[in-house]
Amino acid sequence: MTLRIHALFHTDYEDLSFVTQWANSQHHIMTISRSFDNNALPALDSFDWLIVMGGPMSVHDEEKHPWLIAEKHLIKQSINAGKTVIGVCLGSQLIAHCLGACVQPSGVKEIGWLPMRLTPAGHAHRLLQDLPKQDFTVLHFHGDGFDCPTGASIIASTDAVANQGFIYQTSLHKELGTWVLGWQCHFEVTKESLAKMVVNGNNAIQSGLKEYPKTVQSPAEIVALGEKYIEDNNARLSAMLNRIAAN
Repeated sequence: MTLRIHALFHTDYEDLSFVTQWANSQHHIMTISRSFDNNALPALDSFDWLIVMGGPMSVHDEEKHPWLIAEKHLIKQSINAGKTVIGVCLGSQLIAHCLGACVQPSGVKEIGWLPMRLTPAGHAHRLLQDLPKQDFTVLHFHGDGFDCPTGASIIASTDAVANQGFIYQTSLHKELGTWVLGWQCHFEVTKESLAKMVVNGNNAIQSGLKEYPKTVQSPAEIVALGEKYIEDNNARLSAMLNRIAAN
């Protein structure tokens, strides 16, 4: 089945990266909105999946970024309509916020390639059966975190931040075979998109290095480690998306 996948962007430098490669290989239809650039948001009946991407702002920055209000409304509508909704970094925080969970600074910044592990719920979940059973390394670029939304399961954690991802599914989602999934990390980065993230996020990296040297890596280290880890993480994302699409 051909899926209509719509993505919400929050910066002019972060993009879907490997997700576009996966969608093209499966002949799915991709569309995007750049809310921060006054793009119109899509009609609810115009897409099957909603992917909410990352960005440097907080979910609470509605005064500074009033377009967040309309985005949150669309996310809530999509969840209530039983759409598959996937969040990346800020996107996961926005989904958690729309589900009523507390989102706030986690007390630490994680920026770089750091180990993460599945929780027991993550190990047991059928969407995640292709992920490693032991610790595996993913790209982090966040300072805010979320509580577990009511009705969701936390699926991964790190030493510094317990809540790194969640899966949520209502009875309507079960009936439709759809999911709501949020990850703090970036499985989707490619070599090209990682380079853009590092350049545009340099100020956050430099301040993070001073405050949290154990969980923040230098730009050079992040780029170098990307050569080692990007391919495996893209393959993991592909496996997850294939399982979501098959349900």
